[in-house]
Amino acid sequence: MEHALAHFFSWFGMPSVGLPAVFLSAFISATLIPAGSEPILFGYITLNPHLYWTAIMVATIGNTLGGMLDWWLGLLARNNIKVLQAPKAGHLKRWLEKWGPKLLLLSWLPGFGDPLCLAAGWLKLPWKSCLIYMFLGKLLRFVTLTWLLTLVPESFWHQLGHWLHLI
Repeated sequence: MEHALAHFFSWFGMPSVGLPAVFLSAFISATLIPAGSEPILFGYITLNPHLYWTAIMVATIGNTLGGMLDWWLGLLARNNIKVLQAPKAGHLKRWLEKWGPKLLLLSWLPGFGDPLCLAAGWLKLPWKSCLIYMFLGKLLRFVTLTWLLTLVPESFWHQLGHWLHLI
């Protein structure tokens, strides 16, 4: 995997130090594994402000691919379950049936986004539309959260680091 990522980054002329961690953390956090990618992304951007947009795009691509993995798992589950009737998903299924792939603009929401992507696959929503809406929602999330974190004074991060060191 490390070799594949190094090749991917070199193909686009991007540095390979740090960006694979941004990519992997964003990918993993978009799956059903509970993890957050924002600390790694923000840390990378803090150390490499000249690579702000590169890091945002790497995180967005990783997070979108993780969401598409969820979509694919939902589709795979539907195709391999012998039960003819779909499981009751309540509001989530009704919202997806009403709004379609557009609802995946919210795929970045914690606790809601991962099941949303799974349900989109289960309902066999078109993968291209799902990919586009996921990408846009996740891009807006990373840009907004990173911008908000840059507004926090640097002294706060130093103090937080001091307190964490004491624990």
